[in-house]
Amino acid sequence: MKLKFLMIKKRTIFAVILCIIAIGVFCGAYFPIKTNTTPKSSHVIVIDAGHGGRDGGTTGVASGISESELNLAYAKKLAGLCEQFGMKTVLTRKDMKGLYDENASNKKKSEMERRKKIINESGAEVMVSIHMNSFPLSSCKGAQVFYAKGSDGGFNLAKSVQTNICKSFSSARNYVSVGDYFVINTAQMPAILIECGFLSNPEEEKLLVNDDYCEKFCYSILAGIISYFEM
Repeated sequence: MKLKFLMIKKRTIFAVILCIIAIGVFCGAYFPIKTNTTPKSSHVIVIDAGHGGRDGGTTGVASGISESELNLAYAKKLAGLCEQFGMKTVLTRKDMKGLYDENASNKKKSEMERRKKIINESGAEVMVSIHMNSFPLSSCKGAQVFYAKGSDGGFNLAKSVQTNICKSFSSARNYVSVGDYFVINTAQMPAILIECGFLSNPEEEKLLVNDDYCEKFCYSILAGIISYFEM
């Protein structure tokens, strides 16, 4: 009788052990142990949110949202992601205020000179300027990256970012272009200007104002920046 009891007890213990192992395998498959795999970096990125203050840029055809508001949201999201990877970031603007001197007779010139100063005194290795596009033909859509003429570093950065955007968004342009923009022309480091999409396209505008889309898009920019640094 005692032997039978011991055999039953052993079978019970064995069953419990199997159960624990099974639970462990299940948890390992569906709830993997988190490990610190985030790469660390000392790179410095300056992120320029286009427009601001009196200059709202273009507006969404359906929502009426201002480009300056979206630019800031994307710039902040990108900065947060870069910082998660150990990078340091500098934002040309952190709120909806303009960068111009209120007393300046030419506020646009004042604003652009201020951007130039922040960018070139940031100590950054690369500059990314965030914008939203617009065109009279509402069917136009797709993100596109621009770089300054004659800048090999700008071209390489633009190509890397555009390639990674295209991996996630089929509507994105599959080429980069030279852009005649003050912030990239005067930047003293490889610089790009990203037109994230067209606010004049109702379908794309709906995506651009979505928080999940913003995060996914900024992840693509980050992937491009990382790829550039690994070249």
